[in-house]
Amino acid sequence: MGCDAIYICTFISVFIYDLIYLSPILVFLLVLVCMLGVSIGRIEGWSTGSSLYHAFINATTVGYGDIKPEKPASRALAVVNAFVGLIFVGIIVGIGVHAVETAMTAEF
Repeated sequence: MGCDAIYICTFISVFIYDLIYLSPILVFLLVLVCMLGVSIGRIEGWSTGSSLYHAFINATTVGYGDIKPEKPASRALAVVNAFVGLIFVGIIVGIGVHAVETAMTAEF
């Protein structure tokens, strides 16, 4: 196994370990995104599929604009959903940074 492979294996193992360690928080945030999405969809009269689609597009800040809330209450929930999505993505990025740092500073 080459030197690069050791770094890659270390990165993957640390990344997976951190994902598992933080999985309760990540699952909570994903459930929150889904609940907010379904709530927005009920206010707007959307189907469950469209509601979840909007929730994840909004939470990841992609924002295609093909489906958007029109009522004030659902717009407010969409803002909350976007912040929850930012927290979720920030945790994933933090896990990646930690895994890279650990892999690059590991002594073999």
